[in-house]
Amino acid sequence: MTGLTGEERDLLAPVEHAPILAHTLDWAAINSGTANIAGLAAMAGHLADAFAALPGEVRLVDPAPVEKVDSRGQTREVVHGRHLVLSVRPEAERRVILTGHMDTVYPTDHPFQTCDWLDENTLNGPGTADMKGGLALMLAGLAAYERTNPTLGYDVLINSDEETGSLSSAALIADLAKAKLAALTYEPALPGGQMARARPGSGNYAVVVHGRSAHAGRNPEDGRNALLAASDLALRLAAMRRPGLSVNPAKIEGGAPNNTVPDLAILHFNMRPATPELAAEAQAYIKAAVAEVSAAHDVHMHIHGHVSRPPKAISEKTEALYGMVSRAAADLGQPMSWKDTGGVCDGNNIAACGVPVLDTMGALGGSIHSPDEYLLADSLDARARLTALVLHRLDRHGVLPA
Repeated sequence: MTGLTGEERDLLAPVEHAPILAHTLDWAAINSGTANIAGLAAMAGHLADAFAALPGEVRLVDPAPVEKVDSRGQTREVVHGRHLVLSVRPEAERRVILTGHMDTVYPTDHPFQTCDWLDENTLNGPGTADMKGGLALMLAGLAAYERTNPTLGYDVLINSDEETGSLSSAALIADLAKAKLAALTYEPALPGGQMARARPGSGNYAVVVHGRSAHAGRNPEDGRNALLAASDLALRLAAMRRPGLSVNPAKIEGGAPNNTVPDLAILHFNMRPATPELAAEAQAYIKAAVAEVSAAHDVHMHIHGHVSRPPKAISEKTEALYGMVSRAAADLGQPMSWKDTGGVCDGNNIAACGVPVLDTMGALGGSIHSPDEYLLADSLDARARLTALVLHRLDRHGVLPA
């Protein structure tokens, strides 16, 4: 490691690999799929105990209400787990936020539930990279930073619903991000270890289509086919794709027996705009397309959903943060490269608050959201040192522009 001061070397010396790996293995053994409320409660308890080693107050925050359209076209409330918040030095003038998530994409009945070493450095396991390892290294980095007479204040937010869009934690994210100097989010690095730069926005939608049932043989002309109307809308939405705007019609629910004109269909789709302007244009197009299809098929349509992850643009402050982290990584012998990505995360929500955010501070690995998910174990202590050094330099030098 070159370019480090004596104070910085002393800061990083206590960071050890074994405790970070132990936390990762313990936490990966807990199924904390977003819908597994008991598993999330267990995970939150383990995290609360571990993060209590840091100064400040640990609390569990109830999720905000969230509604979802079910297969009958009715809205129902979705239950979520509580979110963990740690506040350290809340009175400090200069404060940052660090975020992660405790939920994974693997439900309790998924066959992928245990960890296995593929080689001495590659750990295959559910949530190891995304992001039990990231949470473990975040904790270790903060613990190292706390040994340096720190003056920065910070909030840690670990939510329970990131994998499904952070709908029950979005308001909490916005509240905690307010007026922060910078933000670090512990999503895993991109494949090959690259760091994420710009991200598009993302919105999940459900359009409920109510038609009119009729006998398919005797009087089909009296029916209004909701399935056809939903299909028509899906094709129009797919035609909306252009550079900077991805639209994915993903599923149509509903229908009826073969001898009945279907009177209900629900079209689910995802939209990813690269800019706020494209988001606004797409929203207007969706509204117009729904009106046109409703009139053409004589059906009633109702739109649920919105762009819940705003596009993440790169500001001057963001560039300054990226430059500072790049220099710190180089001084640690961890050279970085950067890449725009089509994925979204809580970094989108934080950036929308005007706070510069680096949202791939987590572990290195790959094949996330699949049974092939793996973690590169040597990245745990390496990234913990990076966290400690970045916080230390933000504290001592305040390199971001006003």
